[in-house]
Amino acid sequence: MEDLERLTKYIPIVHFIGEILGKNCEVVLHDVTKPDNSIVEIVNGHISGRKVNGPITDLALKIMKDKNYKDKHFICNYESVGKSKKPFRSSSYFIKDEHNEIIGMICVNVDLSDLISARSVIEDAIMLANFTITANNKPNHTEQQKSALDLNVLESFEDNIEDLLLSLIKGVLSESEIAPERMSPKEKIDVVRKLNEKGVFLLKGGVSEVAKHLEASEATIYRYLNKIK
Repeated sequence: MEDLERLTKYIPIVHFIGEILGKNCEVVLHDVTKPDNSIVEIVNGHISGRKVNGPITDLALKIMKDKNYKDKHFICNYESVGKSKKPFRSSSYFIKDEHNEIIGMICVNVDLSDLISARSVIEDAIMLANFTITANNKPNHTEQQKSALDLNVLESFEDNIEDLLLSLIKGVLSESEIAPERMSPKEKIDVVRKLNEKGVFLLKGGVSEVAKHLEASEATIYRYLNKIK
């Protein structure tokens, strides 16, 4: 059975979850074997601005690259952010084949902006500094939450592959105080290594886009990739 045929069986579940959780919840079915246009179905896509055939996310790329899905079925309640910078609470379920390889994901993204605004109103109304209702105010993450946090990625949603690549490349370049045109080959290799860890080169056009930003040829980027493997 083809992977896409298997995944289409999950489309009714996507709509089922969307109906239960309502208009402030986006539900997405991804075909991770096609990261450039992975979205098979989406409910309440207005929340992130994405549509069918949109690209995969940066977090999903890292999960695929690091194979974090091997020993778990899902990750729950991690932080993500929409293109409009709205805060989301997200969860992802991994769809695997008979060889325990990931072929798809069902992702649920709850828009928290209204709830956070309501919390602010309530806190203003309470008007007591350091008011607590429990003895311990520290967040208590579940094991699934910890596994998501360990990925060290704040998931962001882009509605096209160009924006996703740009976001990932600029994110890595921003970590360096050296402009690409002044980087040594060793420093550029380090940039390529970080981008590879984020799954950038799983995306169509990844090599050419990185080459452009590093002011190098595509052949040079392929050579750097061979060095870090």
